[in-house]
Amino acid sequence: MPAHGEHPVESRQVEFPLALIATGQAKPGEDECTFRRIGGSVTAMLTLIDVSNATRDATDGLPGDLCYPGSSLAEQLQAALPDTLVVKTLNTMLFAVMTAPDTLAVPPTVYVSGDDEGAKKTVTGLLGDLGWQPERIEDLGDITTARATEAMILVVPHILRRHGFKPFAVSLAR
Repeated sequence: MPAHGEHPVESRQVEFPLALIATGQAKPGEDECTFRRIGGSVTAMLTLIDVSNATRDATDGLPGDLCYPGSSLAEQLQAALPDTLVVKTLNTMLFAVMTAPDTLAVPPTVYVSGDDEGAKKTVTGLLGDLGWQPERIEDLGDITTARATEAMILVVPHILRRHGFKPFAVSLAR
């Protein structure tokens, strides 16, 4: 039996290849250009899991503004790579919570956004492997809903300034 906060990771066969983008603070143009260079047949039918937030730093180095107001990095990636299945998730929490959701006092919510239902189903299965309970996984809909979760990052600096660098997640209370 795993220790508290640990989860057994089972081998999962997926129907198509997966990639993960976790670019810290993405900058306009850089990420899409990188993926365009390796695009084409390399990324066709690839599920790209975007866990990043595209922000510009404030003077204290914390997120201060969105790079894509009215859009999201996930949407930019989807537009740049139309044959790639982009799924946005895990971007509304401190990194430690991503793989140990049961470490918080209140069960957190993880959000999922993407255009392809099959890719979202695969990602949801992977989230389950990481310890996320199905009732805590919220499918928001198509890739445009990633705008909402990327915008949630703007509350994070205020939380960190008040409470310090402690595990947290921006969650849905039900």
